[in-house]
Parts: sequence; structure tokens; C-alpha cells
Amino acid sequence: MHIRYLKIMIALISSMMCLIYVLQNLANINAVHQYFMYVMSGADHVAYKETFAFYITSPTIGWLAAILICTLEFAAGILLLKGSYDMWQARNSDAANFNTAKKWAEIGAGVGILVWFGFFGVAGAAFFQMWQTQMGDGSMSGAFQLFVSCAVALLFLNQADK
Repeated sequence: MHIRYLKIMIALISSMMCLIYVLQNLANINAVHQYFMYVMSGADHVAYKETFAFYITSPTIGWLAAILICTLEFAAGILLLKGSYDMWQARNSDAANFNTAKKWAEIGAGVGILVWFGFFGVAGAAFFQMWQTQMGDGSMSGAFQLFVSCAVALLFLNQADK
């Protein structure tokens, strides 16, 4: 039974992490947009100045990227919160019902992985080479921590309840 409570708490704190990040991003939305423009434009790249594909300098695309990230962070947080609630409701149920109740929390953690590994790790770090600047490298490190948090939460939540 104690593992069930831990799973509920992991989903809940993961939800809070996502929601706090999106609220901070919204409170600083112009800085978020400027950050995306900085990274996607390839500004200040020293080691790898060229790209095999393209850089992006369109402010509209920068806004779309910022809105997409904030929307997905919010979705991850809400899905994890829903999953926490469902698990809380099923905490005294049999194993099959509790395992079913984890669905939305697992999806929420998966969305978090998509955001922080997919967008920051693959698109930002690999494609736009954000590791070349101090600002980009700091964001990449933070995104890695968030990706790992969501991945560990997903692995823990996905363990079958007995």
C-alpha cells in the first residue's frame, strides 16, 4: 500500500514541476520568445557556425515554438494531476483498478519527456546546437534534469501494482 502512496506523490510533484515551469514561462513570456529566437537563429555559435539544414529568424515561428512548449508543459502538468487524482481515488481498490488509474499520469510523464527530451534535447541541443552558448547550455542542462525527472516518474509509475 505504501508504494501506491509514493506513486501518487511522484505524479503529484511531477505535476507541480510542470505547472510551475509553465507559470514561470508565462510570467516571462517575452523573455521566453527572445530565448527561442536566440537559440533557433544560431546566434553566437563559435564551434559549429554552419548547419546542414537551416536556422530560424522568423518571430512568428519563435512565438509558435514558445506557445507549443508552454501548451505541452501545461498539458503534462494537468495530465499528471489528473493521474494523481485518479490514483488517489483508486488507492484502496484492487491492483487492476489502481494500475488502470495510472493511465493519465503515465501519459503526462510521457508528454514531459516529449517536451524536455524531444524539443530541448533533440531539436534545441542537436538540431540548433544550443550547447554552443552559455544561455543554451544552461537551458539544456535544466531540460535534461526535467527529462530525467519525467522519465524516472514514468518508469516508477509504470511498475505494476500488486
